[in-house]
Amino acid sequence: MTEVLTQLFIGGAWSDAADGATMPVDDPATGEILCHVADAGPKDARRAEEAAVRAQADWARTAPRARSEILRRAHEIILESTDELARLMTSEMGKPLAEARGEVAYAAEFFRWFSEEAVRIDGGCGLLPDGRNRMLLSRRPVGPCLLITPWNFPLAMGTRKIGPAIAAGCTMILKPAPQTPLSSLALAGILKEAGLPDGVLNIVTTSRAGEVCEPLLRGGRIRKLSFTGSTAVGRLLLAQCADTVVRTSMELGGNAPFIVFDDADLDVAVDAAMVAKMRNMGEACTAANRFFVHRSVADAFGRRLAERMGALVVGPGTRDGVDVGPLIDATGRAKVEELVADAVERGAEVLVGGRRPEGPGNFYPPTVLAGVDPGSRLMDTEIFGPVAALLTFDDEDEVLRRANDTPWGLVGYVFTQGLDRGLRVSEGLEVGMVGLNTGLVSNPAAPFGGVKQSGLGREGGRVGIDEFLEYQYVAVPVR
Repeated sequence: MTEVLTQLFIGGAWSDAADGATMPVDDPATGEILCHVADAGPKDARRAEEAAVRAQADWARTAPRARSEILRRAHEIILESTDELARLMTSEMGKPLAEARGEVAYAAEFFRWFSEEAVRIDGGCGLLPDGRNRMLLSRRPVGPCLLITPWNFPLAMGTRKIGPAIAAGCTMILKPAPQTPLSSLALAGILKEAGLPDGVLNIVTTSRAGEVCEPLLRGGRIRKLSFTGSTAVGRLLLAQCADTVVRTSMELGGNAPFIVFDDADLDVAVDAAMVAKMRNMGEACTAANRFFVHRSVADAFGRRLAERMGALVVGPGTRDGVDVGPLIDATGRAKVEELVADAVERGAEVLVGGRRPEGPGNFYPPTVLAGVDPGSRLMDTEIFGPVAALLTFDDEDEVLRRANDTPWGLVGYVFTQGLDRGLRVSEGLEVGMVGLNTGLVSNPAAPFGGVKQSGLGREGGRVGIDEFLEYQYVAVPVR
């Protein structure tokens, strides 16, 4: 992999947008334009839909082992291209190269995981209770899918959706975020090299998401939507899916509580906080948003966290020694600034950070706020930046009530040395995932997803492929 790909990928071929439109891809570390990519419109969406529909029947009949081998080869190619993919990702998204290399490995693992799941799709048979019919169960692909991915993990979010779709025998259209299209286009080149048939994967890069996606969802030929993004956009897409009853899975926003009890090992808790808060500069739906720390250890925890956060090096992700890259764009940084200013106006104390540096790029320093007022805007807003907001609590029932007082329910983090308490609080949290004495929950082998307004369905794990499969039941009379 040496070439930066910038065209649409439809029906196995690279092409410009039908109207010749392009859109810029910016470097968030400098604000400068890296390159221009094709900006798809409705005509391109229809071409991609036609290619996916045309390829579906043959792809569904492809042997599971053949689908598995394509994913296995793609896994190997990704790992062989680690340095190039990491540099590409850092250029368009901003994360430090070391973290980008970690994402490449994480992304590749989804292809390996689903290469193994492709050959384990099963069915069943048995005698119905009345004894009159045999029941034959088979599983078959849902059909053509629309996959919409965010900008914060541009490679891994692609493989997490593409992997199970390929394994299940579905064709697809992938629409990546306009801020980070280059990693997705690189995936298309890798899968083509791995032997994926034409039309199975089609990629439309666009700044005109509404014009491209809504006709696909309302048209009746797309049978599955997999979306990762904000809850607000997810609601709009669900409404668009209703007309033709498109099957949906959605990984939406988060407002993760991070709970530190009085008996927690503070070294473990602070280490985990650095991961749960600072992974991807805090631009993750799993990022710890609300830090609830028991009053008896709040000062010690805040001091240690501020020391660790203050020691991080901020700068361009391509520079050696950098721990924290830029935020994705000026809008994202302005949001973080506004949330911090609001918290300070309401009485929060800035332990470290809190003021953006001068100069180019969308940089914001790691920030720790203590004594945050529960009414602050960052308590009910996904921060998506390197800001830890600390609040205190006194007892277990209180902190559970406050942690659950949110429409979101993606992930929570719990720190205690008591096994009973850890399990009790974990089970009491209204979330789809819990990190118990750990700040990292994401793993291709585990089901990823939330409850309430954090989404529908699960990605990864043994259940990840289920989102792309339907059951068929055949009744056979006993004679």
